[in-house]
Amino acid sequence: MAVGPGLLDTTFDQLRTLMLVAETGSALGAARTLGREQSSVQKQLDTLNRNFQQMCGELLVIKQGRGQPFLFTPSGQQFIDLARETLGTWQASVNDARRRLGQTVAVGTTEFTLGLLGRVWQRVSDEFTSREIELKVLHVRTKDAFSRLDTNEVDLMCGGLASAAGSAEVPDQYDFLEWHREGLVLLTNLSRRELPVKAVGVDRLPSVPLVIPSGGVIVEFLKRWYGADYRRQLTLVASIDDIYYGLALLRSGMAHGCMIVSAAIGQDAIEGRLPSSPDFRLVAFAEDFDPMLELVTGVFARTGERQQYAPTHPLNMLWHAFAEETRSETP
Repeated sequence: MAVGPGLLDTTFDQLRTLMLVAETGSALGAARTLGREQSSVQKQLDTLNRNFQQMCGELLVIKQGRGQPFLFTPSGQQFIDLARETLGTWQASVNDARRRLGQTVAVGTTEFTLGLLGRVWQRVSDEFTSREIELKVLHVRTKDAFSRLDTNEVDLMCGGLASAAGSAEVPDQYDFLEWHREGLVLLTNLSRRELPVKAVGVDRLPSVPLVIPSGGVIVEFLKRWYGADYRRQLTLVASIDDIYYGLALLRSGMAHGCMIVSAAIGQDAIEGRLPSSPDFRLVAFAEDFDPMLELVTGVFARTGERQQYAPTHPLNMLWHAFAEETRSETP
């Protein structure tokens, strides 16, 4: 009852508009994003300015000269941060409620694990459709996989981790269904004269020009072999965020070296199922790395969460379908 009328009149829609104005720099940019008229956005800004000036004594946003981005006051920046946190908290709570009631389930996949989800979906699609359960599929980069699971953005994650050969070193906070395991290879455009070996060992790898990702499971291999400062020990010619960019670098000749990839991806590139080049070839990793590691791929869930729901809950239905698929199919 102590909340003032100006604050009670503030809506989520107004807060979203304020955030978009801050991100785009103008009422026109926010209007284009929202699919509205610029006058509608400006009216919301005027209302927010009027209410918050009465409540705290300062405008939130000031319109500068033509073509100049809006200027946000200290109060404006403070309330933008609060708005972002507020909307995020509410959306997360709504997602939690939908998850608890079994109305939706979110699955994260990388591009190379999407096929597994596609096969599993065939097992549950009819029942999901008849019960009007929403399946949300999110594209997740390998380096972000576990953070998206930890923050409840996804309920299941199809991804991989680096593990000692013959084992699955899965952290305690995750349940795991193993789908596939494989080693790494070097996909290279270097000639046999430039790299005249069939396999590269732990002592030779630091001298080989490498194209490596900026994060993710490949980086975990390198950290375990060469420590946290692996970048200083290796010869890096390019850092990439996307495997297709790495392939393009090697095909174009802008980078001469080796890209570290899984054995399956390397084979796909050689056989033309990925963008390739006649100059590409594969070089193996020798067996003198300590520890010997494998890329273990499968499905992850938060430990103990499935036990909170009935067997007919969509999270448990999907988990059971993944379990059946990993037992019955070869990767």
